[in-house]
Amino acid sequence: MNIDLRSDTVTKPTEAMLRAMAEAEVGDDVYREDPTVNRLEEIAAERLGKEAALFVTSGTQGNQIAVLTHCVNGDEVILEAESHLFYYEGGAMSALAGVQTRTIHGERGSMRAKDVEKAIRGNNIHFPRTKLICLENTHNRAGGAVGTVEQMKSIYEVAQKNSVPVHLDGARLFNAAIALGVDVGELCKYTDTVQICLSKGLSAPVGSIIAGDRDFIEEARWWRKKLGGGLRQAGYLAAPGILALTQMTERLVEDHERAKQLSDGLRKLSLKVDTVETNIVLLHTESIHQTAVDFLERLAERGVLAVDFDDYVIRFTTHRHISESDIARVLEIVEELLGAATASH
Repeated sequence: MNIDLRSDTVTKPTEAMLRAMAEAEVGDDVYREDPTVNRLEEIAAERLGKEAALFVTSGTQGNQIAVLTHCVNGDEVILEAESHLFYYEGGAMSALAGVQTRTIHGERGSMRAKDVEKAIRGNNIHFPRTKLICLENTHNRAGGAVGTVEQMKSIYEVAQKNSVPVHLDGARLFNAAIALGVDVGELCKYTDTVQICLSKGLSAPVGSIIAGDRDFIEEARWWRKKLGGGLRQAGYLAAPGILALTQMTERLVEDHERAKQLSDGLRKLSLKVDTVETNIVLLHTESIHQTAVDFLERLAERGVLAVDFDDYVIRFTTHRHISESDIARVLEIVEELLGAATASH
């Protein structure tokens, strides 16, 4: 059986989630008559410290609904240069919302407040209007790096001073909260809107949440319908989401421990690994003279799955189905492959 470290999206629902799905009380959510969806949205809003929340099909849909709700065609959005919104969402901001992106290179995924302030457009007919600042926490391409409360606060203060809202792509926000030892609401305090994924490390099979004030969520609901996201008896999907938020967040520390176990083991093999803060490990393969794709092929032959992040960078992501013994086995396989590579030279 493969050890699947491609993503925490491969997690399967727990037995309790499957029972909750089978037993869910449902109604037509487009008419707002699904009690399970309503309950999920209430729980999510409370946990995130916002007035209201909306269940959406995916993190990408949640992020795009936020952009569509905050902006109009021709506006500009400031975001980090390797953020998920910019890098991995199929150009949806330009295709759907007709907005222009202005990217800033951050440090481990976090933009500096002074760079954000400099990028905000002045009142000049030659410029697009800056209408949104987007953050990401944890930052995927920065290896699961955590943005601190202080970093988020500094950008939020700049945004408020310039009357620009802040949207947080918090697909793995609970990982950030666990790593920082703070309540997730502390991170949401310095945002106007936030998106969280239920279907990554929290193990729900489907779905994300967007949250903000009531007026924003009412407008977001309209955009969700236009994007085809109005579901009917969605309580069958919302039921595991409730358990994701109420039972699965604290166990994320185990995923972080497995990632640290993996990174420490790789370093002992004299491999270069980025700093690990949460559940993502970035391994650099230049020193073994193999591209990421080549090394991934060799790993896959031995039953270890991961993904390439660059020509010489591999991402491993830990999750609920990865045990301490799984990590030990991965390290054994890597050591064997390194030995074989050395022998061939």
